[in-house]
Amino acid sequence: MFEEKLDWHVDLNGDDVVDEADKASIPDIIRYAESKYGDDFTLRNAVNPYVTTWWDEWGPFIIIVGSSILLTLFLFSRMSASVSSTNRQAMDFNRSRARRVKTSNITFEDVAGADEEKAEMQELVDYLKDPKKFTKFGAKLPKGVLLVGPPGCGKTLLAKAVAGEADVPFYSISGSDFVEMFVGVGAGRVRDMFRIAKENAPCLIFIDEIDAVGRQRGAGLGGGNDEREQTLNQLLVEMDGFNDNAGIIVIAATNREDVLDPALLRAGRFDRKITVSLPDRKGREAIFKVHSRGKHLEKDINFENIARRTVGFSGADIENIMNEAAILAIRANREAITVKDIDEAIDRRIAGPAKSSRSLSEHEKKVIAYHEAGHAIIGLRYPHSDIVQKITIIPRGNTGGHVRMTPEEDRFLLTKKELEARIVGFLGGRSSEETFFDDVSSGSQNDIEVATQIARVMVTELGMSPLGPIQYERNTSNVFLGRDYTSSQKNFSSETAEKIDAEIRNIINHAHKEALRVIEENKEDVILLAETLIEHEQITAEEIDYLMEHRHLKRDEKNNSVKEEKVVEVKEEKPKPAVEKSTKRKVTSPKKVEE
Repeated sequence: MFEEKLDWHVDLNGDDVVDEADKASIPDIIRYAESKYGDDFTLRNAVNPYVTTWWDEWGPFIIIVGSSILLTLFLFSRMSASVSSTNRQAMDFNRSRARRVKTSNITFEDVAGADEEKAEMQELVDYLKDPKKFTKFGAKLPKGVLLVGPPGCGKTLLAKAVAGEADVPFYSISGSDFVEMFVGVGAGRVRDMFRIAKENAPCLIFIDEIDAVGRQRGAGLGGGNDEREQTLNQLLVEMDGFNDNAGIIVIAATNREDVLDPALLRAGRFDRKITVSLPDRKGREAIFKVHSRGKHLEKDINFENIARRTVGFSGADIENIMNEAAILAIRANREAITVKDIDEAIDRRIAGPAKSSRSLSEHEKKVIAYHEAGHAIIGLRYPHSDIVQKITIIPRGNTGGHVRMTPEEDRFLLTKKELEARIVGFLGGRSSEETFFDDVSSGSQNDIEVATQIARVMVTELGMSPLGPIQYERNTSNVFLGRDYTSSQKNFSSETAEKIDAEIRNIINHAHKEALRVIEENKEDVILLAETLIEHEQITAEEIDYLMEHRHLKRDEKNNSVKEEKVVEVKEEKPKPAVEKSTKRKVTSPKKVEE
């Protein structure tokens, strides 16, 4: 029932009559017309805006149902697309991550300091270019080449050079690219990689850091499925399994050969093992020349002398040194790189940038100077010692100063006397403090640590003690990295341990007495070095020779050349005995000495 009255158009005997009604439905209108007009009327065009039609009744239902159907179809299509995408991603997981190297600007001319290793790799390239030269003698193509060696020695660089020299497809992948969180992905990627290689044979595959996937099986500490083992098994099958992979050479690089599975190292998989070692003096000189290309250098730079001062540096270290030297030259607004820039870059590589803002008291500076002079005098006066290249009391990193000492030649063997001389050298700083200050500082902490380590190796591993040539401790650390889960194994009783400790103590005590003796006998030279260090803060090898001969140092402030003479008076009186504050010095390895 509507509250307002409505107008209706009623046809009565053909006449259109407008009347009023308060009913809202057609049946009510008919009854209303019958009561008013009787049976003689015709209802025509009964128009009421409030009368419901079929759309009013079914429209909302149609809209709701239609929207639901459309939404369902839309969601279904999205789900189908998502499932397809998931399937594609699942398939992508099994696809090889090996990248084909299209062009490489690196050739064997860019590889220096590894002539023998380069010749071995060059032979592979020659085989791929002219296989008939080898097959006529019945020689077969090596299936794999394993490059092993310490980090930064050029293993990956050799592979890049092969890519630049070879006229065959070259694929590169990292060992970590095989292993994912899903089971079976690694093995699938290995299969896909060799499938692609077979389609493009002859070709080369380079696997960098293969130890990530080639670790010895069964070496895990926990149980359960090991995805790495499945990947390794598939790699073993692909390299030398039932199916032949003729024309595919696998080159792998690692610095953890000790953890690789023996089945991976056997002949038939990796037929050649090339050890890429640290470069010797000639190799370092050649590497310096390679990395000096494109850089503005002074004409008087002697790379042979620089190579002598960088014993134990890898190719990556030398590249970093030359880059740092270029940055230092730019920072100083120089037109060319000088020897001073290279020398500073070497110091930065060993001990870090100079801490010129670190404030030291006069007494601390004096203690450091006499400490470093004590190290240096051992190198200058004690037999079988390394050559002193530089003395500095400029703070760097966590060090208050250091003495750079290197062997006269590259050494592969060390004698007992040479090891004892190194222990004496490490104890020279502490002995100098005892002699001139009647006290010691904590700056000798690392010196004592390294000296004790050398003495322990002499007794327990090298047989250089009265206990005889017996190996009491077996070193299980990595050959190139020097770290492992357990570094040594002890195979002796507690009674033998006491004897070992006694022999180590005897070696250290004897070295300490020798250091005190050398410093006492050369007290004037120690004072001369220390006082010169206090004035100039650092002294090079050439300046040390001049100072020892003329008893004074001449230096130009601009380029360290001769300018003026200043004689340092040598006095026998001791400095103040009190040590207010000590500094911590760092010693790296017997090859690169820094305190």
